[in-house]
Amino acid sequence: MATTIVSIIQVLVGVLLIIFVLGQSGKHAGLGAIAGASESFLSKNKAKSADAKLARWTKWVAIAFMVLTLVLCLLP
Repeated sequence: MATTIVSIIQVLVGVLLIIFVLGQSGKHAGLGAIAGASESFLSKNKAKSADAKLARWTKWVAIAFMVLTLVLCLLP
């Protein structure tokens, strides 16, 4: 019974992880880095942006996925 519940939670966390990863923007700088646009107002306040919050949530969901995977391995 516990294996079934943990498996269902892991599937839901896995789907959430996929959604978070696909929702992030690319990390390439493009031509903006050559022209010096990387030092703009938006890049300085990146920690407050939605993309930074999404990256933070992605890390936590990935950790939860790994923990659930280890729990599933240890359950009989």
